[in-house]
Amino acid sequence: MAVALFGDQFRNKKVIVTGHTGFKGSWLSVWLLELGAEVYGVSKDIPTHPSMFESLLMENRIRHYVADIRDLPRMQSIFEEVQPDFVFHLAAQPIVVLSYEDPIDTISTNVLGTANILEALKKVTHPCCAVMITSDKCYDNVEWTWGYRETDALGGKDPYSASKGAAELIIKTYVHSYFSKNSLIKVASVRAGNVIGGGDWAANRIVPDCIKAWTKDTAVELRNPNATRPWQHVLEPLSGYLRCAQMLAEQPEVTHGEAFNFGPSADQNFTVYELLQAISGYWKFKELKEYFILDKQARFHEAGLLKLNCDKALHALQWKPVLNFEQTAAFTALWYNQFYAVSQSSLYEFTALQIGEFVAQANVKEMAWTR
Repeated sequence: MAVALFGDQFRNKKVIVTGHTGFKGSWLSVWLLELGAEVYGVSKDIPTHPSMFESLLMENRIRHYVADIRDLPRMQSIFEEVQPDFVFHLAAQPIVVLSYEDPIDTISTNVLGTANILEALKKVTHPCCAVMITSDKCYDNVEWTWGYRETDALGGKDPYSASKGAAELIIKTYVHSYFSKNSLIKVASVRAGNVIGGGDWAANRIVPDCIKAWTKDTAVELRNPNATRPWQHVLEPLSGYLRCAQMLAEQPEVTHGEAFNFGPSADQNFTVYELLQAISGYWKFKELKEYFILDKQARFHEAGLLKLNCDKALHALQWKPVLNFEQTAAFTALWYNQFYAVSQSSLYEFTALQIGEFVAQANVKEMAWTR
């Protein structure tokens, strides 16, 4: 990229990304490569098939470690070997329904795994900035209409939400117990949700479910087409994570030990049906109503509206979202169109092109991280 984004903090720097084989991890790895970073990925497997990581041939572009974050000695060995300048911890069990089916796996991955990454950071012997990614579901969702702030209560009714709330407590504990203001290690936690974008193939998510069904010319099963969500494109929170890492390096007195929310503007709330309408404009349908059916038997509790208040990110990081809802849907649909229309060997270039288009939009809006 021609412009020096994020203060050019990542050029020629060693960056560990845990969960790099997942949806957000793959996008983040591409962006870091485009920023000139040396990327070291840590993941126990390829979580989905198809896989964005595999489609972009990422194993040939980065250093790829196959390792489980629950294996503390392995994590310590990797961190001691790499000696990263930056760490982005995304590895997790991210699906609510799976947390009901296997709560122990969810808790051990999301809580113990997070503790292991923080413990492994003790092996880094030079300045290192770590951004710990949890989730908007770390909050105790009482389904009020205003956005949750970073100081609101943590927790949740389902095992996934509880595991993310617990991870936040672990992060806070390590910051106060081991990574003081004078420590070489600087840490912040970040929270986002309702993330969509090309390359997501996870089960029980609305966009991947649609794409998988529509490519087979079958209807999508929806739990609640009128559910309202603050949808955001994957590059929005990633720009926040990168900005947070930049500020940890440049102004740790503002960011170290802090938590930050990243989400769309307060007025960007749309229903599942409206999202399908927006995305379907890039697919060949007769009538949208022919392409979904209602699942009337909900098998688990799923929270309703959960919005984030992002005022702190705006004030401390000068961060705000770039795309509107229509642009978010377009970016998402066009990536999947590219996936099915052309050789997958060109998908990396198309993904980098979308990042470039996102940066161009951010430049127009004079985002702080573009200067």
